[in-house]
Amino acid sequence: MKPYTRQGDGGMTRLGDGTAVGKHDPRVAALGAVDELNASLGLARAMVDDQGLDDRVAGVQRDLIAIGGILSMAEDAGTALDVVRLERWIDEGDAVLRPLKGFVLPGGCELAARFHVARTVCRRAERAVVAAAGYGQAPASGVAYLNRLSALLFGWARLANRDAGRSDASADEPF
Repeated sequence: MKPYTRQGDGGMTRLGDGTAVGKHDPRVAALGAVDELNASLGLARAMVDDQGLDDRVAGVQRDLIAIGGILSMAEDAGTALDVVRLERWIDEGDAVLRPLKGFVLPGGCELAARFHVARTVCRRAERAVVAAAGYGQAPASGVAYLNRLSALLFGWARLANRDAGRSDASADEPF
């Protein structure tokens, strides 16, 4: 099998359910945004030294593949997206971090910066899935998952800075 088909050269593509749609279709946009998020997480994961965190990021990446499948098939098909697991991970991180006193400037150590980039890509993916859902083409389960994931990525960025001995620079602090 070749990595190209030439079928999309005219601006059309086929989804997993066999539907032919334009590449401007909201589901195609959502699929692309989720794929970009997964690649962004892969870039962050390349910097992860902790096996537990690596396992968690890999699990999220598998969930994003499942979201892509849901979008491609236009049905949930019983796919379990564990939003509660993400909330538990968020709560675990919050328990060891100092409370925020202002907005955080994205950055710090390289891993934190990569998680911040993934967080913003996640927000874009969430908006794209919401747009597809508005057309009845995507289930709400992916929206809730992506919403929690962006909060988790923010926490992972803060934890990465803490572990690297870096503080979260506040937008209110002078430089």
